[in-house]
Amino acid sequence: MKISLVIPAHNEESYIGSCIEHAIRNSKGKLHEIIVVDNASTDKTREVAESKGVKVVYEGKKGTNAARERGLKEATGDFVAFFDADTRMPDFWLEKAEEVFAARPKAVCLSGPYRYYDGSMWENMIMNTLWYLTAPLMYRIVGYMVLGGNFIVKREALLGIGGFDTSIGFYGDDTDIARSLSAAGKVVFRMDFFIYSSSRRLRKEGLTMPNIRYGMNFIWGVLFHRPFTKSSTDIRIK
Repeated sequence: MKISLVIPAHNEESYIGSCIEHAIRNSKGKLHEIIVVDNASTDKTREVAESKGVKVVYEGKKGTNAARERGLKEATGDFVAFFDADTRMPDFWLEKAEEVFAARPKAVCLSGPYRYYDGSMWENMIMNTLWYLTAPLMYRIVGYMVLGGNFIVKREALLGIGGFDTSIGFYGDDTDIARSLSAAGKVVFRMDFFIYSSSRRLRKEGLTMPNIRYGMNFIWGVLFHRPFTKSSTDIRIK
């Protein structure tokens, strides 16, 4: 598999270095390229990313989908993976992706949940329980699910649906791309295909509201094909 990794980053100087380092180390040289999309950062995100020896491009339009779309245009791999800037690739991630796509020729996308590398024991216990109680059931009912900070997709399929909807600034972006890709092939969501993420959003907003907000945006995206929450390109956790 010729895989391009795209990492959108807005003011992520504190996290982007670790994200890149884990991707380089745990991919064991199997990544075709790593592309960091500097999404209108005003800090040293670009400088930190460039110091790691990866490709950095600039996208002035704020929003996760705008940044992902720019990364898609730059990518040259047959597959394109998308991470958040505060994530850390597990050492099995690429092998699991290769295994799933080899076993399921009709699959166009593979995604999975977060696990938190800096959360407390109780935060991790609660969030892992919520993931296992909700995600497999919703995926079984709906038939598709994508976590925007942890997925890999066939580039041809993503281009075939017209790429990302850049009018969506933040909330609802992952459900929109999951629904669109489901028309091109099978979107696979597996609980064992997780990625490690920071729990900073949970620490800042609490455990309840982020889960309710993401749940409502998933339901609204499935039923009404639009986000529940009014998009804001400035909703970022510093």
